[in-house]
Amino acid sequence: MSALTVENLTVSYGDIHAVKGLSFEVREGEIFTLIGANGAGKTSTLRAISGLLRHGGCVRLGDRDLEGIAAEAIVSLGMAHVPEGRGIFGNLTVLENLKLGAWIRRDHKAIAEDLDRMLTALPRLRERLTQPAGTLSGGEQQMLAVARALMSRPRTLLLDEPSMGLAPKLVKEIYHVIREINQTGVTILLVEQNANIALKLAHRAAVLETGTITLAGDSAELLADPRVREAYLGA
Repeated sequence: MSALTVENLTVSYGDIHAVKGLSFEVREGEIFTLIGANGAGKTSTLRAISGLLRHGGCVRLGDRDLEGIAAEAIVSLGMAHVPEGRGIFGNLTVLENLKLGAWIRRDHKAIAEDLDRMLTALPRLRERLTQPAGTLSGGEQQMLAVARALMSRPRTLLLDEPSMGLAPKLVKEIYHVIREINQTGVTILLVEQNANIALKLAHRAAVLETGTITLAGDSAELLADPRVREAYLGA
């Protein structure tokens, strides 16, 4: 069953066509990754899916067509988006950022339980609960961005370049968290420039080049594909 279906997606910035008729599906419970170089259209694709960009084509969350639905309403339908650059509120505390992630919910007891669950899974955030989020390290900010998105209880999570700017040790930590999130049943659409780690984590993948998909299939197959290895893995 498809958690997310994208058909003939197009995104343009004036005369520049960033995404050109993109079609793919993300199956329920899987990690699907889009890999590609800078400028391939990865971020534009996620922003269009989550309602942050006007687009052509069709996006469906489950069997719900998202055409004309505002980004904040899409969150209430069960999709959360962790943007490139994390998008946290640096002047607010860690706790305030996490509570903002649950703004669509009214189940206060469950919110408190989810908050405790996040802080148990990410103890570094518990230690910094009253700190302004802008004072956290890059890895801690990325963990906060993911945890904040999860506070909305999404069934589908969009992650844009979670490893960007992080040291290798922190990248491993972030991807360990992503794997654990997926194991709880959350479907993940991952955009990542670090093709090696993304393909090792994901179930299926697609290669995006100048707004179009040029290769797609099981991640293990793409990891072994000479074209992918030469272009993205430095092999």
